[in-house]
Amino acid sequence: MGNELTTEDAKLVTLAKGARSRIDAAEAAAVRDNMGRSYSGASVSTGEFRLSAIQLAVAQALAAGAKGLELAVVLGVEKVDLELLRAFAGIGVPVLRCSVSGEILERFST
Repeated sequence: MGNELTTEDAKLVTLAKGARSRIDAAEAAAVRDNMGRSYSGASVSTGEFRLSAIQLAVAQALAAGAKGLELAVVLGVEKVDLELLRAFAGIGVPVLRCSVSGEILERFST
């Protein structure tokens, strides 16, 4: 398995990198829903208010009517918010934790 990505999985890494670079965020995420649609987000904060990248990506999927996820990619985080992913998508969804450059650091599932 290693660090090889399918074309569709590589697209999610690219989307997450783009979301991060647009606002120079510390972290970014992208998800693919069960219909093949992709959503991305970057962490944002103002004062005491903070939303993580995965929260934004999942919120966008929910707002678009997604009923589940096929894959989540998270860049620049030490620990992925699995509770949020499980609450929305259930158990068994693949997750890639990557460096900000897109290198796969860890593969696991919800």
